[in-house]
Amino acid sequence: MARLATTTRRTERPPRRGRFAWLLQPLPRGDANGRMILAVTTLLVTFGTIAVASASEGQSSANGASSWALLIHDAAYLVFGLAAFYVMARIRLDQLVRYARHLTFVGLGLLVAVELVGVSANGGQRWLNLKLINLQPSELFKLCTVLYVAWLVQRHHNELGHARQLSLWTLPVLVGAGLIILEPDIGTSSVVLAIGYVMLAVAGLSRRLLTRIAGLGVLIFGAYMIAKPYAASRFFSFLHPNLDPLGSGYQLTQSKIGLGAGGLTGLGLGHSREKWGLLPNPHTDFIFTIIGEELGYVGSLVVLGLFVWFLFAGLRVARTCTNPVYQLLAVGVTTWITLEAIINIFSVVGWWAVTGIPLPFFSYGGTALITELAAVGLLYNVAHDRSRAGDVTIREHHVSTYRDVVGGGLPRRDRHGYGRPRGR
Repeated sequence: MARLATTTRRTERPPRRGRFAWLLQPLPRGDANGRMILAVTTLLVTFGTIAVASASEGQSSANGASSWALLIHDAAYLVFGLAAFYVMARIRLDQLVRYARHLTFVGLGLLVAVELVGVSANGGQRWLNLKLINLQPSELFKLCTVLYVAWLVQRHHNELGHARQLSLWTLPVLVGAGLIILEPDIGTSSVVLAIGYVMLAVAGLSRRLLTRIAGLGVLIFGAYMIAKPYAASRFFSFLHPNLDPLGSGYQLTQSKIGLGAGGLTGLGLGHSREKWGLLPNPHTDFIFTIIGEELGYVGSLVVLGLFVWFLFAGLRVARTCTNPVYQLLAVGVTTWITLEAIINIFSVVGWWAVTGIPLPFFSYGGTALITELAAVGLLYNVAHDRSRAGDVTIREHHVSTYRDVVGGGLPRRDRHGYGRPRGR
């Protein structure tokens, strides 16, 4: 009987929690939206790997290596990306948002390191040589921006309706975008700012403040173009590429030739002519051109359809999420991936400037692929979350007394957390 009692007591003990139970959870499964995100991402990555294998053949041969050299590197990056997806899918969202501010400052530190000891290539200083991989901190900062804005809305939504407080609290994102511009990389910087802008708009930032931010952004962009005439010339070259067909308009001209040569069904997988030294960056910024050349309009429409599917799947995750903070995470990731796809494709066909924005899951690039898969892991995690949180809607504060005007302070909050004019 004593042995039986001892056995009973042992079986009644609660299961031991793992060392990282405060940070990691079991891999979530079973949600239809999560399965949809997983399915479309699998197709994008599979199609993207095949496209890199074909588009990088010419560049690999030009480097004196095997035709599959860049594909092997891309496969290695994919392994790291899948590991990042797994970690982000298992991480506890409350802990991730809680430490978002710290992660953002780490991202800022890496951007500063790029300015100090970064590796230069193709006219830009954007990488850190870590021996195993050339890390591109600007790609990581996109994920940091998504996490930081979600943390900011969660902790300070009652203050963000005030213009001065908004500018103060969003300063880390603005500094990061500024450091990215210095690399120089105005395309990635614009994506970072667009992610934050859309997330704040969804969180309830007033139309008045959104208009002011957009107007300020246009003024800053105009000032940058005036201060950098060479950058302005390259940026607007997409409007008239034939004016300098051997200079600033060369890439776009060759891109259009490649897309036109593909016709309806393409020249066949692996049979691109542009990738053999005619089109610069065929496996990175202009990989969509190679897809159009080899697989025609049909292949191009398949790629477009996959990104549209991703957009609707991400929006569905955001719409069905019961936690408004995590809903912003879904909005941020969906905005990021979809916006980059739009910019890249528009650039390739001549509807927008060539800004160096990669085609997500397709363009060759280690840090980009790893970070994108980490972001999808975050989206997959949000799809399975069933937690709830209080109202975090941003509400505009109106200064209504002389004391507020002179003191410049925020209105006091009532017991529900909403603004109440001072002195009433």
